[in-house]
Amino acid sequence: MPMMSELSIAAGILLLWFGGEYFVRGSVGLARRLNLSELMIGLTLVGFGTSLPEMTTSISAALSGAPGLSVGNVVGSNIANILLILGVAALIHPVVCQPTAFYRDAVALTLATLAATALILFGHIGTLSGLLLFAGLAGYILLTFLQERSKDGPAGEMLAAESEAAGPVPDSLFLTLISIAGGLAGVVGGAWLLVEGATALALSWGVSKTFIGLTIVAVGTSLPELVITAVASLKKQSDVALGNIIGSNMFNLLGILGVTALVTPIDVPPDLLTLDLAVMVGATAILIITAATSFKVVRWEACILLGGYIAYNIVRAQIAI
Repeated sequence: MPMMSELSIAAGILLLWFGGEYFVRGSVGLARRLNLSELMIGLTLVGFGTSLPEMTTSISAALSGAPGLSVGNVVGSNIANILLILGVAALIHPVVCQPTAFYRDAVALTLATLAATALILFGHIGTLSGLLLFAGLAGYILLTFLQERSKDGPAGEMLAAESEAAGPVPDSLFLTLISIAGGLAGVVGGAWLLVEGATALALSWGVSKTFIGLTIVAVGTSLPELVITAVASLKKQSDVALGNIIGSNMFNLLGILGVTALVTPIDVPPDLLTLDLAVMVGATAILIITAATSFKVVRWEACILLGGYIAYNIVRAQIAI
């Protein structure tokens, strides 16, 4: 029943959105009570929290025998993060980046993108590959923390500001724990509803689960990044907006694919076309080249990014039909 599938998808996206929001706020609140630095909160909890919807959805899809949804969600989310979310952010206010941190993160994102693309093209992401991907993420977090822990430079300030962008935190320990538990339950339940609804919708439309994962699921699970990035741009904290996008893509490629493969090895479906991987790699290259040339993304470049996202979805829909 298509209507029930659409309702399930809508309910799943809402649960993922609100669950991720409250999980992040609760986690940030708990971290502050434990006297963790704003830098570490922005680097780990906010990055992990905004990627939690993608992670739970990908794991749920892989366990339910829908690897197309699982991998398509990661690839589609990275495409949406750059072309859609960065486009929206730069359209609101030009996005400026801090050179020192950008060079480090650009190299890390390039290596992560190439490694994940190679594994996807290979057709199988096993336990060892998952472990290596996750180890890469842990190494990146450790390197960044060691470089920025003094918080003297703008890069450290940017990471600290990411925790502030998470929004107000609960006032009491009880509400903090309720926020974490409720947010986690919402994300898990939302992921289940989204996967079930997306699978049924793919069958009713006669398209592959990979296509649904690349489009509806990818955009739905990227809503937390969209909200945080848009809010940062409205506040003219554009470095936070760009940092959130790069960090999210790193978590998607290394953390989500890595953890999902550790839970259950992933057989990549053949209908995850080279087009999708080419667009993801191309979008990443455009992000790095555009930001590296002037250390900012302006409004006319935002229009190109958004136009590219629309064009990609039109072409992908034509292939899926």
